[in-house]
This record gives sequence, structure tokens and C-alpha cells, in this order.
Amino acid sequence: MVVLNRIYTRTGDDGTTSLGSGDRRKKYDLRVEAYGTLDELNAVLGLVRLHTAGSELDRPLERIQNDVFDVEADLSLAAKGPGGARLTVTDTQVNWLEGEIDRLNAGLAPLKSFILPGGSAASAWLHLARTVCRRAERIMVALKDQPGEEVSAPSLKYVNRLSDYLFVAGRYANDGGKQDVLWVPGQNR
Repeated sequence: MVVLNRIYTRTGDDGTTSLGSGDRRKKYDLRVEAYGTLDELNAVLGLVRLHTAGSELDRPLERIQNDVFDVEADLSLAAKGPGGARLTVTDTQVNWLEGEIDRLNAGLAPLKSFILPGGSAASAWLHLARTVCRRAERIMVALKDQPGEEVSAPSLKYVNRLSDYLFVAGRYANDGGKQDVLWVPGQNR
């Protein structure tokens, strides 16, 4: 259980932060950057949910916000899982996300053009969340490629699938794709 009774500690005043393992890293460290970007994603998902309240997207997004925190815990190397094991998402969570993508995508017309973010407020926020998610994924891959660093396979898969979910959810939020704004190549030449 997490207990936060003191918000500032002054321990980060030297430009470092503590991982869940207790190790200290520079605040620009790729590991800190990865889970910090996922924290940013989670904040954007909170904004998305202001526009999906009461819709069938809201409960899955609530679950996703919790799962994103699990990925953050994994990246911070926090030992908070069963028996003190490192907490991470699982393949079961990845499979659930794939099922949600398939469920939402089933009713959408195939795309014949790229789409521009917009159409509805919910869709625009979902596309912003997608881009933040993709940035987090790029940072996670860069971290994984560093000597002596690791990123769990389920966490990387989850973040990869999540960006796909956010794309499909953005289309779904646009009245099942009817309000999608299509890219017209060279339109303004």
C-alpha cells in the first residue's frame, strides 16, 4: 500500500530521483523519462475521460489508466507485486487490450486515407494521448537497448497495443468514424 503523507522531501534538489528499488538516477535518465512520459499519458487520459464520461469508452479508459500505472511501477523497478516481486502488466492485460481494439474496430469502416486528429473533443484528446503513448514507447525501446537496462516484454507490448487502442478509440469517438477528418494529400498546393 502506498502512503504519501509528505509531498516534498528535498531529496530531488540535486537533480536526482529515487526509483522504486531505492536507487537514485538523474532526472533526465531514460528510465525516469519513460515512466515520466507514461505519467503524462495518464494525465491526458484523465482529460479524455472528461469527454467520455457516461460512454462505453469510459470504463475501459479507467482500467487503462490503472494499467498504465502498473507499467510505470514496472519501469521504476518497484517491488510491489505478489511476494515482493516487481509489479508489471501481464500478457492477460495485453490480450484484454487486443480484445477491446477488435471490439471497437469491428463497427468501423476501413480507412481509405490517413485521418487528422479532430472531429470531436474526445477524439482529439484520444489522438493526443496516442502520440504521447508512442513517445513513451520510443523511450522504452531506447531504454531497453541500453547496456545493463531492461524493459519487461509485457510492458513494451502493452504500450505498443495501447497506441493502437487509442487510435481506434479516437475513430470510435467520432461517431463510429463518421466524423473522422480525412487527410487530403496536397490539398493546399
